[in-house]
Amino acid sequence: MRDPVRAARRRAVMEAPSLDVWNAAGLVLAGLAAGTINVLAGGGSLLSVPLLVALGLPGDVANGTNRVGILAQNASATWRFTRDGVSGLQGAVPILVPVALGSLIGAVAISRLPADAFERIFGVLMLLLLWPTLRGGFGSDTDTQPSRPWSPTVRAIVFFAIGLYGGAIQAGVGLFLVMALSRSGLDLVRANAIKVVVVGAFTLVAVPVFVYEGLVAWAPALALTVGFFAGGQLGARMAVRGGEKLIKPVLAAAVIILALRMLGVLDLGS
Repeated sequence: MRDPVRAARRRAVMEAPSLDVWNAAGLVLAGLAAGTINVLAGGGSLLSVPLLVALGLPGDVANGTNRVGILAQNASATWRFTRDGVSGLQGAVPILVPVALGSLIGAVAISRLPADAFERIFGVLMLLLLWPTLRGGFGSDTDTQPSRPWSPTVRAIVFFAIGLYGGAIQAGVGLFLVMALSRSGLDLVRANAIKVVVVGAFTLVAVPVFVYEGLVAWAPALALTVGFFAGGQLGARMAVRGGEKLIKPVLAAAVIILALRMLGVLDLGS
């Protein structure tokens, strides 16, 4: 049964409108903006995935296509953070296993959903992400005292759940990661450095699933990758300089507009 589904997805990718120069340039710019937001806090995919849908890709294919750029973004940001003296590699090690396991299960589960169901789930989840975005629940440079340390079991469950969400949906997973890492007493810059390593790791696990399921359109993926790579560099530099607060109002507006778009409430002209 799965082979006809994969074949139908591949046909949908092949029948999508061709990527002209202007669309490619738009994807590069969207990747730049989304990559910067992803590294600073999270939620950049709330910009890039709906744009892919607006260009004619089904929602599930847009989700898989976006992951290729996300992988490049986090590799780029990890390198930049390390070069700037804020490496997240060591801090990421204790949580990589539960996050990667959750990501694999989430990617497989979401690949079984039809495109219209995915878009509705995605729209609802974007609205749910609005509350932590508006209240600024990412922690702060002065908020470094956790109320109570998590036990190893609780920590594993929390990061498994984050990986499950990230493998399935991706958009906004950085918000959850930064909040969870801040809860353990890390400052904002260090939390972001660890976050990009973790997201890169579970995206590396998820991408082969989307490729196998026929959920990657390679031309848009490569255009986005260029922008995401540059956004990873820019976002890491801004994070080190404490620039996250500047993009929160923009991110909140994007969450509302694009969630309504994915739910079919708002027509953005696509």
